[in-house]
Amino acid sequence: MSKKKYNLAKIKKLTKFDDVLNEKLKDPEFKKGFNLALKRLELAHEIMSAREKAKMTQAEFAKELKTSQSFVARAENGNQNLTLDVLMRMADVLSMKQKKPIKFQIIGSV
Repeated sequence: MSKKKYNLAKIKKLTKFDDVLNEKLKDPEFKKGFNLALKRLELAHEIMSAREKAKMTQAEFAKELKTSQSFVARAENGNQNLTLDVLMRMADVLSMKQKKPIKFQIIGSV
């Protein structure tokens, strides 16, 4: 099996992801979508972290929420639109399990 050789000079000339992203973020429509996706992922991470702190599996959490494990997985991946009602139920279930209030924070753009 032969090793693939890389042309380091060519690699150094490649555009960096951050440079491309910074250029794209100059477009207000792209920036709006990017920020929305970022907030969705931050909320998804908060939900997953709170569930893990409560020492619950996705299946156990789903059962308490009266929904499916796949719904919880999509919520934790940021691929599920969540209503305020669902977020409140999630916070209630996790608060009972952790025996302390759970707050999900959503901060709007300026």
